[in-house]
Amino acid sequence: MQFEFVDEINPQIGKVLDEGFEKYAEQNNVVCNYRDLYLIAKEGDEIAGAITARAYYSEVHVCDLIVVEKFRRQQIGKKLLLKIEEYAKEKGLTNINLSTYAFQAPEFYKKLGYHVEFVRENKKDPKITKYYLSKDI
Repeated sequence: MQFEFVDEINPQIGKVLDEGFEKYAEQNNVVCNYRDLYLIAKEGDEIAGAITARAYYSEVHVCDLIVVEKFRRQQIGKKLLLKIEEYAKEKGLTNINLSTYAFQAPEFYKKLGYHVEFVRENKKDPKITKYYLSKDI
């Protein structure tokens, strides 16, 4: 058996992953509902922000959310997140979860109704203490 790090998931690897998870879920009477979500905010041709997420089972996991610096403080991040919440509600999903670091945006998410489920404290560098948050929808 050989092990190899790869730079990206090619279609062959993606198929193995997708089919494997779907089959295992089906064997356990669980609906997979797997879908990658990529949403961008644009001002003309310029990308102002983006969010990536993954819907699966009964939830959505937000992977990344960024707003380009010159577009910050215009509620773009909030609007991107609300669009993901809207998608989740339409699909009958029950919660959204994510993680963020102390130097990033835990207070932003709390203001939008997310609650802290767990904090993994980094005693060496408190700025990278990690917050795990979720919101029932």
